[in-house]
Amino acid sequence: MRPRLDQVPGVLGEIARRRASEIRPYPLPPFPQVPPLAQALRGPGLAVIAEVKKQSPSQGVIRALDPLEAAKAYERGGAKALSILTEPHWFGGSLEDLKRVREGVGLPLLRKDFVVDPFMLAEARAFGASAVLLIVALLGELTGAYLEEAGRIGLEALVEVHTEKELEIALEAGARILGINNRDLTTLEVDLKTAPRLGRKARARGFSGLLVAESGYRTREELKALEGLFDAALIGTSLMQSEDLNPARHM
Repeated sequence: MRPRLDQVPGVLGEIARRRASEIRPYPLPPFPQVPPLAQALRGPGLAVIAEVKKQSPSQGVIRALDPLEAAKAYERGGAKALSILTEPHWFGGSLEDLKRVREGVGLPLLRKDFVVDPFMLAEARAFGASAVLLIVALLGELTGAYLEEAGRIGLEALVEVHTEKELEIALEAGARILGINNRDLTTLEVDLKTAPRLGRKARARGFSGLLVAESGYRTREELKALEGLFDAALIGTSLMQSEDLNPARHM
């Protein structure tokens, strides 16, 4: 149940194909108890999913830091959940980072990676993730099957879209946590109008689940366009570049 990746363009395709080539299933430890992501994001105001990200294709090296210390700072600063990069080549992450953060903080964790094989779902759950990122640009019509498998093993999913076509696929697949990425993953360009535009379309289509805006947010002013429409914003680079790693002081 792997997606066809040969036609995925740009950096996204390059990363995904390398991840697919590295999948080697192995025995996993028992699944730990984890706090639910959806429950953490519900409530008044805009929740922050703070991201632990050492580097990226668009920024290069962002910051050399201990993932657990960053996670603890985010937790103290009021983040409702954490996004932990586990992709090693472009983002400098690892499953060990996910495991250490799970053991050190009580917040829900999103495994942020390029899921292209069902084994990565079980792996995320075994290493302590509450949820996994499912990128519609990679999974296409298999998005629903991956959602179903994630649910079967007690794993929530943030289903990520960037275009209207991807939004339609996500809604048809039954996504309940919908991430709208302002960054085009093939060109790496950011347009902050993308999330509000597609978010309104999702609500107009009757989507009643959680909306999460992703990528490019640096100021409180930029987040105002999300108020009353989105439930959460996933913020990474601007937090990682801040001196004290405190979401409440910067966002």
